[in-house]
Amino acid sequence: MQVAAHYYDGKTSRRYAVTLEVVDGVAQLRGDIERSLPIAQLRVSERFNRAPRKVTFPDGAYLEILDREAFSALLHSTRHQDGLVVRIQQNWRATLAAAAALILVVVLSYMWLLPLAAEGAAKALPVEVDRKVGAGTLDFLDRHVLAPTALPAARRNAIVARFRSMAAPLPDAPAFEIVFRKSRIGPNAFALPSGQIVVTDEIVQLLNDDEALMGVLAHELGHVHQRHLMRRLIQSSAVGAAATVLFGDVSAVLANIPTLLVDMKYSRDFEREADDYAIAMFRANGMPRQKLAYVFERLDERSHGDDSGSSIPPYLSSHPATPDRIRHILSAP
Repeated sequence: MQVAAHYYDGKTSRRYAVTLEVVDGVAQLRGDIERSLPIAQLRVSERFNRAPRKVTFPDGAYLEILDREAFSALLHSTRHQDGLVVRIQQNWRATLAAAAALILVVVLSYMWLLPLAAEGAAKALPVEVDRKVGAGTLDFLDRHVLAPTALPAARRNAIVARFRSMAAPLPDAPAFEIVFRKSRIGPNAFALPSGQIVVTDEIVQLLNDDEALMGVLAHELGHVHQRHLMRRLIQSSAVGAAATVLFGDVSAVLANIPTLLVDMKYSRDFEREADDYAIAMFRANGMPRQKLAYVFERLDERSHGDDSGSSIPPYLSSHPATPDRIRHILSAP
């Protein structure tokens, strides 16, 4: 069986007319060029709809096959098999199975591997990195969101002294600093990776209860102790990089949507961990958990004070739903 082809030596553009046949496992060329080589040393290109198939020699020379049907028959006679990847590409069932396997790997990586990798990376980072991130963040907020506190020094000192007298629920508690600020966006408290816990005048006034305020501080210390912000930054960066690879050429907006939703999911997980940390801290210090639940009741009342009672769906919220949090706090062992 002879197959018509064009031969190129891989060094010049000159084309040679040849025929290809296989005799006892040896490929033989006849025509403008005569050459023979065991077929085991040749590489056959995969099938495409219209592109000519190629046979490549070890020295870079190659054939362009002119008669596709005759070449397919020749391959069949030699019991040639395409590689596994090529066979999968040519089989729609195998392609669907490979796509399903890829989706499964991505989901499992997102659910388990990415959080574990981010936690390990955060622990491996020097503490100086946390301090620089925290200092830069607080400087930005002081210029655009926060203002100097109006709380009397005696009141601030009493809050700090009360919290420092409490025992942490886990060993190796991190160093922290309570920073008071007046906020332009209402009552709030948040932790920075540097160990600074920012407490706004507004949340102190809203709660008007020092034990409840200790719950806020315990929650934020949980974020610091478990390095949540650095873990969240690492996870968001990884998800953002993957989204850019997948969607960046289509639209920057589309790329940000999965990043935002995934980041919110991790935020809810971290909020639950911080809630558990505060629960354990209250338990360790013999304090009633009702005071911790009171924090979320007051914040929820304020957030709905000016509307009809509608709320953001839990799956789009960066925090767990308030009733769920309160129920968890009061029912935790």
